[in-house]
Amino acid sequence: MLGEQYGPFRNQRAKAYVKMTLKSAKTWFFRLLPVVLFFICYYCSQFYFESYGGSGKSPEPTVSVCHNYRLQRKWGSLKLNMSRKTELFLKLEDFFWREHLSAEALPYGIKGSELLLLKVLAVISSYTMPANIERVNDAPVRGYEEDVGNKTTLRLFYPESASFNPNIHNDPDTLLVLVPFKQQDLRWLKEILYDEKRVRKGFWKPPPQIWLGRTSQIRVLDPYFLRLTASKLLQIPLQPRRQQKPIHPTTGILAIFVALNYCDVVHVAGFGYPESRNQKQPIHYYGKETMKSMKNSYHDLSQEGQVLKRLEDQGAILYLHPHS
Repeated sequence: MLGEQYGPFRNQRAKAYVKMTLKSAKTWFFRLLPVVLFFICYYCSQFYFESYGGSGKSPEPTVSVCHNYRLQRKWGSLKLNMSRKTELFLKLEDFFWREHLSAEALPYGIKGSELLLLKVLAVISSYTMPANIERVNDAPVRGYEEDVGNKTTLRLFYPESASFNPNIHNDPDTLLVLVPFKQQDLRWLKEILYDEKRVRKGFWKPPPQIWLGRTSQIRVLDPYFLRLTASKLLQIPLQPRRQQKPIHPTTGILAIFVALNYCDVVHVAGFGYPESRNQKQPIHYYGKETMKSMKNSYHDLSQEGQVLKRLEDQGAILYLHPHS
């Protein structure tokens, strides 16, 4: 009888005990969850920085893997169907003419230019990247510091855009990165580096015959980046049809693509293309180039403008030049 009388009471006590135990377990679970997540992020970050690569050297762990995961998600949202690459420059020790045989000629490959490139890379004393990339451009900074900043890490250029004395527009640490669009561009740099007789043919605008760029600051951009800017970002054919004028990316959108390989969001200042009806509006914050003056160039500014607007809508670039 006692068992029958106290049976329900015992069941109630047992249920109450189970509820208290579950509540206590939940409390401890939520208290320990941040600690567990911290150790998971820490462990993953160590694994990420040890396995990150291409060069065989692990970069300094400046951000946590959770942040890197968000960056990779943002990169993936651009739907370029490719991985980020942060090795920008061609290097002599890569033995690129053996290990990285190119099926395309410049500007999208090195086929036919191997010997010229070999001579250039033999003189360049360093291929290292700076620790931080603060600004990439081919535009003047001095006089515009209030709007565009005063630090240029990489300056992309080609012979026709090179100034006689790069130190006028750059600080001493700026890397001068040649973007070789054609074989004559490499030949020009070789003649400068070896102090050889200059060949003036093959340029749409006479490049400097004397160039005061410091050898230690010179780099040569891997054509990989221009090729993917064309094929992935702009979706233009690498090999034009017969009787069709070739179209190449501008160094402006190339610089944005290079920066997107490092940064989740790229701030652009004074860059962008006006609508086609505004033929006389300047393209940049410097110089006099307009949509009309670029009409017969090897660039499709309308296509680039559409891509830039898409990148802006996706939040990948900010502060794009007004479109109207």
